[in-house]
This record gives sequence, structure tokens and C-alpha cells, in this order.
Amino acid sequence: MKLYGSPASPYARKARVLIKEKNLPCEFVVEDPWPADSPIPSRNPLGKVPVLEIESGSYLFESAQVVHYLDNVDGKSLTPKDAAGYWQAQWWQALGNGIIDAVIARVLESRRPPEKQMPEKMAREEARVHRAVNVGENAFKGGDFLVGSRFTLADLVLGVALQYTDFRYPHDWRSRAPKLARWHAGITKRRSFEETLPPGFTPIQ
Repeated sequence: MKLYGSPASPYARKARVLIKEKNLPCEFVVEDPWPADSPIPSRNPLGKVPVLEIESGSYLFESAQVVHYLDNVDGKSLTPKDAAGYWQAQWWQALGNGIIDAVIARVLESRRPPEKQMPEKMAREEARVHRAVNVGENAFKGGDFLVGSRFTLADLVLGVALQYTDFRYPHDWRSRAPKLARWHAGITKRRSFEETLPPGFTPIQ
């Protein structure tokens, strides 16, 4: 297998962390989807990363689908098997993916020419992140993992999301979310997180 993506992409990083966690035989190939001559659109008609090449000429795209495939390919899923745990993990993943989407939208808005930027758009995305962190803090009971007693996709997705927030929208979310801050400090010390850090990023503890 080959995973095509950008080292800074949080969407690709979810898959990269999972590959490390499960020690899957999958090569990471750096590809930028933005240049006109990028090969990504030939593998993903939506022109986005990550793209997972399962075998020659066979591709999966969209990070949720890629992560789902990688989670099940070896028969050792990190998804809880009980109904309550399954839906709790799905809830945390939705929260994490929403944070990533909001931070990405804020980044893209900040890169527009100053005269075309919309301050209300920036504020709206920042508010989405703040609300998500507050809701997560209120929902989390504390401990080493978000769901149950082992590492799941809930930890993976929210861990990547909050670290991407530190990377692209650094602010003091930890002071208002001490339980999540303690959990995040532990999760991001895992080898899978340390070996997939975005270029130039120094983790915040």
C-alpha cells in the first residue's frame, strides 16, 4: 500500500498515525495536491489528500474512508466493539474532525489577500473550535483514553485535531480544558504521534 499526502495535512496525518500504531506495510509518498501538474487528481477526482493506493490502479480517498479501511485491513480494529463504546468513539471522532475543518477554514481565510479577508469568517471558525473544546472538556471523565481503557480512533482523531490547532491556530485552550490537556499530553507522547509531526512544529505540552 501507498499513502499519498502532505506532511502538514491533518487529514493525511490521521492515516499516518494509524499506520504507525498498527505497524502496517504502507509507504508514505509526499504529494502536493495544489500544483496544476499534481498527480493527485488522477488518483482522487476530488483532488485532495490523503489518497490510499490499495494496489496498482486501485485507490481510496477522503480521510474517513481511508482511516476506516486501515483500521480494518488487518482484522485488529481500534474501534470499540460494544455498541456504547462504538458510538462514543464516533462522537469523539466527529468532534475532532469538526475541529480540523474549522482550523483549516481559518487558515485558508487568513491566506487570502488582506483586503479580501472576512473577519467574521475568522471569528466564526474560532468560535467553532472553542465550543468544541468546551464540549469535549465537559464530556470527558478523565483518564488515559477518551473511550474505555485502550487507545481508540477517538484518541487518534481528537489528538491529531488538537495538535493541528496548536500548529495552525495556537492559543491557550488548555487553561479552560485541563482534563483534555492532561489526556492530550499523554496521547501525543506516543511514538505514532512523535514520528508524524508536521514539519517545523514543536509540540506544546
